[in-house]
Amino acid sequence: MFPGATAARADADYAIVGAPLDVSTSFRPGTRFGPDRVRTFAQGFEDYDRKTGLHFSDLAVHDHGDVRAWPDVEEYLAFLQATIGDVRAVDAVPVTLGGEHTVTVAGVRAIEPDIVVSCDAHLDLRDEYDGEELSHACATRRALETAEEVVVLGARSGTAEEWERAEAADVTVVEPSDLPEWEPPTDRSLYMSVDIDVLDPAYAPGTGTPEPFGLDSRTLHDVVRRVAPHADGFDVVEVNDRDDGQAATVAAKLLRAFVYAHADGTD
Repeated sequence: MFPGATAARADADYAIVGAPLDVSTSFRPGTRFGPDRVRTFAQGFEDYDRKTGLHFSDLAVHDHGDVRAWPDVEEYLAFLQATIGDVRAVDAVPVTLGGEHTVTVAGVRAIEPDIVVSCDAHLDLRDEYDGEELSHACATRRALETAEEVVVLGARSGTAEEWERAEAADVTVVEPSDLPEWEPPTDRSLYMSVDIDVLDPAYAPGTGTPEPFGLDSRTLHDVVRRVAPHADGFDVVEVNDRDDGQAATVAAKLLRAFVYAHADGTD
């Protein structure tokens, strides 16, 4: 159980759903260990958040546990979508722990937001990767089949075709250097996804496809707090077991930051 997530499902305002999918990872696998690893490295945090004056254990957070993954990705995503949809049906905010970035597709399909805000080192705008349309490298492209628009924060890697696709009106790319001045749209429904590889590998080496020259953890923390009050759902993905807990620790802190800022209603 995620520390402090002690609310009963019927009483929850937030529900954590583990999604340990690890099928299409193309370089360093291990995202199947992500949800439990994040829970483990959250154990050392204080319950109190000074910025909001809130205690995490008072915010009616429920840990649903993991939706066990299996190799049929389309079938798994449909089941995960239904689980996240059940959370929304009782007016709770879904908070998904990946798992590879493909699980974001289920969250977007369940929430049906106007805009997806994705923090990611990679554009993930491929239509297919290794012959698969449901791949971690295609998460943003698949999200655009549901959402009207995506905003990719911190991207610094992609194919020539992906960068060309990113020039379309339904995609906005905000480079790392521009993030301090970026403000989220507040007049449309949002879903937020954080691929932990948006961070520089110095801060989060435990991820499948690390990409240098990324964000520092403080900047990402500020961005999550900025977006959270306007988001209907959240996920943090692509944490694996290839470090000493750095990536999982940051991911756990970002999850808590999202809940605090969303509950407080200000960034």
